[in-house]
Amino acid sequence: MNVSYEGIGQWAATFACDGVSTGQVVKVSGNGTVAKCADNDGFEGVVLSVARDGKACSVAMGGMVTVSYTGASAPAAGWNSLAADGSGGVKVVSDGGKSHLAVEVDTTAKTVTIVL
Repeated sequence: MNVSYEGIGQWAATFACDGVSTGQVVKVSGNGTVAKCADNDGFEGVVLSVARDGKACSVAMGGMVTVSYTGASAPAAGWNSLAADGSGGVKVVSDGGKSHLAVEVDTTAKTVTIVL
């Protein structure tokens, strides 16, 4: 059975931004502003869309999202401690990070669907 979890319970907010791309994890970097995450940063959301001028973006702040992952070990279905990987995705970390529930892991596409 192929189930799509993307977007379930999702809610978003609009932020000022610069240099972010659709699908990447981001952090709040100032009043009403989000920015790219560096390696091992915590993340608050995932960019859903970017305005044509690149100065505003819609960011999923809750609900289910699918993001890319990197690292030696893939996330597992269930609870994982995750941090930004510095390239727009996430990675499993043993220290730091934030606990996220993974509901689907695609090891071929290297994506994980998590609850924010």
